[in-house]
Amino acid sequence: MERIVKRRPPDYQYTQATFSALRGKYPIARYTVCGRSLCSRSIYAFILGEGESPAVYTAGYHGQEWLTTLALLRFFEELCYALTNGKELAGVPAASALEGRSAVFLPCVNPDGVEIALHGPRAAGQYQPLVEQAMRGSTEKWNANARGVDINHNFDAGWEIARRMEREMGITGPAPRRFGGDHPESEPETIAVTGVCRQTDARSLLCLHSQGEEIYWQYGVSTPKRSPMMARILSASSGYRLAQPAAISSHGGAKDWFIAEMNRPGFTVEIGRGTNPLPIENFESIYLRIREMLMLFLLM
Repeated sequence: MERIVKRRPPDYQYTQATFSALRGKYPIARYTVCGRSLCSRSIYAFILGEGESPAVYTAGYHGQEWLTTLALLRFFEELCYALTNGKELAGVPAASALEGRSAVFLPCVNPDGVEIALHGPRAAGQYQPLVEQAMRGSTEKWNANARGVDINHNFDAGWEIARRMEREMGITGPAPRRFGGDHPESEPETIAVTGVCRQTDARSLLCLHSQGEEIYWQYGVSTPKRSPMMARILSASSGYRLAQPAAISSHGGAKDWFIAEMNRPGFTVEIGRGTNPLPIENFESIYLRIREMLMLFLLM
């Protein structure tokens, strides 16, 4: 198979080109824009299958975690190839996997953040002064969007609790990471995710992050009864351990919101191990380890 998704950092220009190339090669899928970032960059959505209540795959929440975007693009391409050519993916016949089912892919939820992480504050356009001020000359790595809001702290699930924790840590405004915004769903990137899930009546949500080789699957009393079984399957197929997020990371995330509002299974998967951004040289080994897990998520 001649790949469209190459092993390279997925900045916005690359993501745009990949979107166009995949749309041209694989008309079996539907391609759309589900939102726009603060800097008006497209937040792309790819759709496969005709079933109701899709499994929703998301990635690229944090600027430095751009390897997750590349992984989801690769999985989508391989799934399209398998469907088009009657092949298996990770040992599962692709056509059977999508029979009566559907899936939605958001490969890069936070395109501004990824662009800033790869190309610096100038990528923030009109928000460049804000980004530079939030950075304060520090080498701390940029995860937030162009307004200095951490998208995975901006969801309406324990947001007030997370806000108190932020203040205790001295985070009171725009920052490279962990600032949850002025109110839940204040950011267009957050709204793109919640909008897709609500409008499609999503049956499950998978959020790719890095790093740690861990899977988070609980959110208090709202955790669905079938979530533990699904989590064990995802863990067994990837070798990643099941874990609980600690302190400030335990509220305000997409997975937390999905479980609390939709009352359906949501998962955060921390791919790879090391220091973000994970080395591009590690991409193939990281992706091969999670490919079966991504396929099984579609089946559950």
